[in-house]
Amino acid sequence: MRIIVISSLLLIFSIIKLNGQRTEQPEVIQFSGVVVTQDEYGEMIPLPYTTISIQDSDRGTYSEIDGFFSIVASVGDTIVFSRVGFESIKHEIPDTLESKFYSWYQIMSQDDVLLPQAVIYPWPSKEHYKIEFLAMDVSNELRERAQQNLAQEVLERAQHAVGPDGAEAFALEQQRAFTEAKYSGQFKPMNIGNLFAWSQFIQAWRRGDFKKKKKKKNNK
Repeated sequence: MRIIVISSLLLIFSIIKLNGQRTEQPEVIQFSGVVVTQDEYGEMIPLPYTTISIQDSDRGTYSEIDGFFSIVASVGDTIVFSRVGFESIKHEIPDTLESKFYSWYQIMSQDDVLLPQAVIYPWPSKEHYKIEFLAMDVSNELRERAQQNLAQEVLERAQHAVGPDGAEAFALEQQRAFTEAKYSGQFKPMNIGNLFAWSQFIQAWRRGDFKKKKKKKNNK
């Protein structure tokens, strides 16, 4: 009889202890939402790649390209929103939830960080720069070579030999497309009576532009 009573008491205590442990465990929920920020026009836009982590744990996630995030958390957890260039924000999940799903709309503000000024020198310090600058050999030969490279004739030859860069090529293509669109469906005007066009032709002929083109074709 005593064995039965003792066994019953132990079973009751075990059930009470198990129920107590269950009530002590925090409630698990699905915490999801969207992270946004304000653009230069005052409009709200999604903020991707924001880190959403649970404080004092190694669990976390990040917002997607549209700002959406979702993570499993517990009631009472502190959620930390952080991103480079923005102020970190903490949000505690309340214990008054009536659902297993908790949605949140988090607004992030930009953080102005003033970095110290960085000056890059080709020498380790200003003192080394002064020493190397004073020891620099600027002879007459170097001056003459610089003057020859900057001569007007040399610059003109380089102008016709070197092709246009990206900006110039884009401008020429835009001008060509504009001209074609302007005279679409009709004949382009002839420049036979255009004195400016004749002047450009004579200057190109004197420079030898047409001879250069013939030489290039022969070399090919």
